[in-house]
Amino acid sequence: MPTDVQYLLVTGEAYALLRLQGVLDSTTASALRGPLLSFVADQAPPTVIDVGGLRVDDVAALSTFADVARETVDWPSGQPVVNLPDHSGAEWSGAGLPIMRGDTSAGHLPRTMGAEVLSADLEPVTGAARKARELVTEGCVRWDVPEAAGPACIVATELVNNVVAHAHTPMTLRLGLGLTGDAVHLSVRDHSRHLPEMGGEVSTTAYGGRGLLLVQSVAERWGTSALPDGKLVWAVVPPDLEGP
Repeated sequence: MPTDVQYLLVTGEAYALLRLQGVLDSTTASALRGPLLSFVADQAPPTVIDVGGLRVDDVAALSTFADVARETVDWPSGQPVVNLPDHSGAEWSGAGLPIMRGDTSAGHLPRTMGAEVLSADLEPVTGAARKARELVTEGCVRWDVPEAAGPACIVATELVNNVVAHAHTPMTLRLGLGLTGDAVHLSVRDHSRHLPEMGGEVSTTAYGGRGLLLVQSVAERWGTSALPDGKLVWAVVPPDLEGP
């Protein structure tokens, strides 16, 4: 018998809520990964996935949620939280995502990333990188990690300029602190499915146009996540990382 999973974005809550209904099995699991990643990428945190209407027919299919957990762990928006009914949930222990039950108010959400995430919607035009640097500097000062502002601005500039030069789509920049509270997590989400590619050797003395090797040189780690209608590129910049 054909199976399916429907998902509904619920508005008006204190957090972004995606409600799943249907049957989770090996057939539906693979089709669910992309929408789950897009939900986390496109919604302001915190994000909650309500699975009260989801019947798990194949426990192995929960690996899709574990994939989402691994993919989003370094995103500034943080990992989504799974909301379970009080009477179920043993099989979800291997899903890899934070779990919540009962009280679904925003104040009772598990802490999966920093307490605050800043974001800006940017157009693919000249000046977008400057606005990105202003937001990064504001965040680093607000979070008392001013020493991270320089390298984080370099990363934001390169990620934004890549969208301006190659993707040509509107984008969303987000940044926040990780669970340790001392590293800046950045991401740029655009609507081109063309993944960025490494260029040649570059200098680290100037902003802009220096390619992903420059991002790699100042970030502790970085990566890309393919989405159904585009991509998200993320990076983690600790304040005490020494440059090359």
